[in-house]
Amino acid sequence: MRYSVLALAAAALFCGSAVADTGWRVTAGAINVNPNDDSSHLTNVEAAAGLPSNSTKVKVDDDTQLGLTLNYDFAPNWSVELLAATPFSHEITLSSPGTAVDGLNVGKTKQLPPTVTLQYRFLDGEKIRPYIGVGVNYTKFFDSHVSGQMSSTLDSLGLTGDKDITLSDSFGLAGEVGMDWSITDKAFVRAAVWYADIDTDARVKVNGQTVQKVDVQIDPVVAYIAFGYRF
Repeated sequence: MRYSVLALAAAALFCGSAVADTGWRVTAGAINVNPNDDSSHLTNVEAAAGLPSNSTKVKVDDDTQLGLTLNYDFAPNWSVELLAATPFSHEITLSSPGTAVDGLNVGKTKQLPPTVTLQYRFLDGEKIRPYIGVGVNYTKFFDSHVSGQMSSTLDSLGLTGDKDITLSDSFGLAGEVGMDWSITDKAFVRAAVWYADIDTDARVKVNGQTVQKVDVQIDPVVAYIAFGYRF
């Protein structure tokens, strides 16, 4: 009888630990998208402007917004996470060292990059729990427009009329490393970094016709610091 009671007590403790490390987590904090970008060359623009061949690419700047994550911890060491954020806004510029167009503002775009990852969490039951994750990213570009600088430059090249810039949506892999640090039984601090494969086709259009198409590999490092709550 005594051994049966001890066995039941041990099972209760085990189940209690498992329940404590499963459930939902939500976080909110600052998230920064820092592109590790590269692109094909703007051959049409180079030819029209008399620039050296294969000298001009595009660059995308970084932005910081409000980030949100929602986790479902379906086992003590396993979790599924959805990353979301308020829309990021990025300036697009030309990179053409040694030429007059280097740094010229092409335009601006906004994007939303929802990302789903499957995570494995280490150190079950500890206050600090590092984790790794792998998943998929979908990036939606919207509200893109050509800058006044780019519009004037196109006018000077004889490309007059209504101007627009479009970026195709992206779907790719994402990897993640992070850490949750418990402050109380429910509250915690989270730090995380993602690397996402984000590729897009950017098109500059005049009067609805594409005058320049460029393949852009954004491939950002995404850094996140946040407060969270488990329930």
